[in-house]
Amino acid sequence: MLHGTHNAIDDPRNEEILISINGELFKRNEAKISVFDSGYLVGDGIWEGFRLKKGSLVFLKEHLDRLWQSAKAVHLIFPFTKEELVAMIWKTLDANGMKDGVHIRLMITRGIKKTPSQDPRLTISGPNVVIIPEYKKADESTKKKGITLFTSSVRRGSPDYLDPRLNCHSKLHEVQALIQAIEAGYDEALMLDIHGFVSTCNATNFFMVKNNEVWTSTGAYCMNGITRSNIIKVCQENNIPCHQKNFSLFDVYDADEAFVTGSFGGVTPVTKIDGRLIENRQDSSMTQQLSELYDQLVSKEISK
Repeated sequence: MLHGTHNAIDDPRNEEILISINGELFKRNEAKISVFDSGYLVGDGIWEGFRLKKGSLVFLKEHLDRLWQSAKAVHLIFPFTKEELVAMIWKTLDANGMKDGVHIRLMITRGIKKTPSQDPRLTISGPNVVIIPEYKKADESTKKKGITLFTSSVRRGSPDYLDPRLNCHSKLHEVQALIQAIEAGYDEALMLDIHGFVSTCNATNFFMVKNNEVWTSTGAYCMNGITRSNIIKVCQENNIPCHQKNFSLFDVYDADEAFVTGSFGGVTPVTKIDGRLIENRQDSSMTQQLSELYDQLVSKEISK
């Protein structure tokens, strides 16, 4: 059975959703894009994942800022403003009558190519914008059970050839890492940076706890995670020592606790890494405390 941080409870309403392609709405089984799309041909595109909770797009500004930074990084020029893109998202949500418990996948590619090629000068259309909203509620059993991690031999890349902070469509190395973990009998992959320090996971960011201190990577080789940033923020606001630093598997195997973060799953505990059990050796769980503080931050964001 599939188990991981993106476990969602099946919702039959998703069979009837409307998907937006360049502002036009299509039924799920009719939503299609050209085989000449640059995202399909060469992975030339960027994406963002939003959550709709109680009528609010949570941490919208942070997600938009990250999207626009990614666009600048790949020199993708948008023919719309942030406000216009948000209006497009709301149009899709309203057409589906969605108010709560929704995950939105936004994908923007460079556009349609004249012929299969990497060359951006052969793009003959403007950017393609796809918005897929789905009713997705995280399976709480995942948090209760926790996940297991396997350290992949696939490393997070160097910023000088594909910056790991870039939310782009080129995710094959992360897929390879996850496949290694699955074949080894684990839920997800832990990935090291090019120097051998712990960086991130294949789809989430990694934290460990040692002596009531929270450790995470420097951020140089990990995903530019908004939930990661928010966990660091709540640590600072609640006087919990949090260090962004280099550390190795030597440290991880002796961690008191470990957890991963992501926009969909929030804070998810890790129970085993490479065969080593991660046991809570403190009087109380830092992971649980941070999960509650993060939920409070989300509630505060919704009430703005």
